[in-house]
Amino acid sequence: MTINRLASRMALIACASTLAIAGGAQAQTPAPGDQQARIEALEAQLKLLQQQINELKAVTVASAPVRTTPAQASPPAQLAAAAPAPKAPPAASPLPAATVSIAAGRPTIASADGAFTATLHGVMQLDTAHYFQDKGLPAVIGNGRDLNSGSNFRRARLGVDGRFFKSFDYSILLDFGGNGTDGPGMLQELFVQYNYAPFKVRAGAFAPNVGLNDAGSTNGSLFPERPAIAEMVRGLAAADRRYALQVQTAGENWLLSAAATGGKSGDAQTFDEQQAYVGRAAFAPVKSKDWLLHLGVNGGYIATPAQTAVGGGYPLTLTERPELRVDGTQLVSTGALDARNLRHLGAELAVQHKSLLIQSEVFDVAVERRNAAAGVSDPKFGGWYVEGGLVLTGESRRYNAATFAFDAPAIAHPFDPKAGQWGAWELAARYSVLDLNHHETALLAADRVRGGEQTIWSAGVNWFPNSVTKFSLDYLDVDIDRLDPAGGVLPLSQGYQAVNLRSQFAF
Repeated sequence: MTINRLASRMALIACASTLAIAGGAQAQTPAPGDQQARIEALEAQLKLLQQQINELKAVTVASAPVRTTPAQASPPAQLAAAAPAPKAPPAASPLPAATVSIAAGRPTIASADGAFTATLHGVMQLDTAHYFQDKGLPAVIGNGRDLNSGSNFRRARLGVDGRFFKSFDYSILLDFGGNGTDGPGMLQELFVQYNYAPFKVRAGAFAPNVGLNDAGSTNGSLFPERPAIAEMVRGLAAADRRYALQVQTAGENWLLSAAATGGKSGDAQTFDEQQAYVGRAAFAPVKSKDWLLHLGVNGGYIATPAQTAVGGGYPLTLTERPELRVDGTQLVSTGALDARNLRHLGAELAVQHKSLLIQSEVFDVAVERRNAAAGVSDPKFGGWYVEGGLVLTGESRRYNAATFAFDAPAIAHPFDPKAGQWGAWELAARYSVLDLNHHETALLAADRVRGGEQTIWSAGVNWFPNSVTKFSLDYLDVDIDRLDPAGGVLPLSQGYQAVNLRSQFAF
């Protein structure tokens, strides 16, 4: 039975009750007791019908409610129809949608508000080199040897970096490349950085800022390797995988950074890790459409060399490879120096005019010996380089405002033969000197350091088909001038030439 039908019955009963009361007053009908009994019976039926209506409303409230017109409904039904329907609970706000994009070949996942991001990175650098040397060299010539031609992945990196909670940056990077041989893979970089403009505070394992060439990305460098002196200096207290805490601040034309550093991730364990400090100040007094002038200074101080023996033993060895890693042999080296501390000072200069860039750095390194004997001096070493590039297709190398160093040129016309576009082409040249000799001809053997002097002429051509691909062909003329560290008369000097082809894919 529907609510409408029950309401109709209630209306009829109500009318009958009214008529019965009115008729009882006019006609001689049953006795008053019978009339009262009839009225009570009608009222009981009305209560029963009202109860049934309430029960039906409770059952059907979740479904479409029964609607009646005022003319059809009895007064109780009209009140029920006029009552407001219960409000539905507010719908939950949808979660922010993530966005996926690819910029410059880098896939990025980001939350809708940009508070969380994750960008995938990959670097593949394959070197193929041939060394031109005298034929029939023995396997070992003093400290040098016959260098091996061949190929290897200089860098094979996979990683992710991004942002979380808007103010924090992070980076995770693994490297499977190597020096002469491909490596099994190691943690190259892992850090967290807090950004509170204009300051950036970074902690973890990374390469602290310590020089012009050091701060530039190897993906866009002029040559496959950094100049030998710059590479050696960055490795003393900074370089990749270094545990460090760094604070950096920068403006439009200046940058300051300082870091406290320890050992390196993945290095052999020592009794006590090295403790050191590095810093850099860079300034760009001229920044216009066609001209840029860069000036800078940097320094480092090893307060405590790593302890490698029980009860003492704090050796520092200064050495570097000849700017090519297909064969990872180190031809110049000071050998282990028992050191109390070490400091380095460096100066930076770069001038850019449109598509022409010339940059240079000079470094001075001093070691304070520990428990030096009478007449034994503290050794000093140094080196410098000058290099330049000319982009034949007219683009300029980008000046990175975050690092105050130069990156690869922007590609105005990515490689597309059908459109007559061939990417960016660049000529490059470099001359570098690394001098690891100190009093090499002194009569007192304990005073002299015969690490050798290495000079390298380099020339190359770089082709950037697009922003993620690079090919470079380089020629190196290497000269090693070194006396026998053991004091013998056998010279360890040698010279050779090398040609290297690098194929790179990096995003």
